[in-house]
Amino acid sequence: MNDHDQSRLQQARALDRAALAAIYDDYHQPIYRYIYRQVGEMESARDLAAEVFHRLLKAFRQGRGPDRKLQAWLYRTAHNVVIDFYRRQQHRQHLPLDETMVNGADDPVRRAESHIVAAEVRSALQQLTSDQQQVIALKFFAQLSNRETAAVLRKPVGAVKSLQHRALAALQRQLSETRETVLL
Repeated sequence: MNDHDQSRLQQARALDRAALAAIYDDYHQPIYRYIYRQVGEMESARDLAAEVFHRLLKAFRQGRGPDRKLQAWLYRTAHNVVIDFYRRQQHRQHLPLDETMVNGADDPVRRAESHIVAAEVRSALQQLTSDQQQVIALKFFAQLSNRETAAVLRKPVGAVKSLQHRALAALQRQLSETRETVLL
C-alpha cells in the first residue's frame, strides 16, 4: 500500500466522507464482480456487495476495521458474506429467477447452454474446500496476484500456489464426472 492509499485509509477510519467515497469508488466494482461470480445472481450480488461496505463502515465507526491491507480485508469480508448467503440459501428450496431479460437477438439454445455450464461450475466449486474456493475466486474471478491472494487468506504464497493447483485438479475431476454422468 503506497503512502497515498495509507493516508486515505486513515482518513476513512476517521469517517472522512471523501475518503470513504474514494474507497467505495475504487473497490465496489471488483468486490461486486467477485461476489457475482460466486452467487450468479445480480440482485443478490448487489445486496452482498453493499453488505461488505456496510460492514466496513460499521467497523470504522466502532474503531475497528483495517488499518492496512484494505483490499485483503474487503475480499475476506466478501468471502464471509458469500458464505453467510449460502448458509441462508440452504434453508430455501427454490430456484432463483433469471435476472436478465432475453432480447430478440439472443440465441435461446446458447443462452441455456451458458446457464447450464455456469451452474455446473458453481456446483463443482461448492464441492471444493473453503480455502480452495477462496483461492479460485480470488485468483480467477477477482484476478488477484498470488501475493494479494496470500494476503487475503493470511497464508504464504507457496500455500496459495498449492491450493490453486489442488483446486484446479479437483474442479477438472468434478466437471469431467458431471460430463460423463450427462453422457450416460
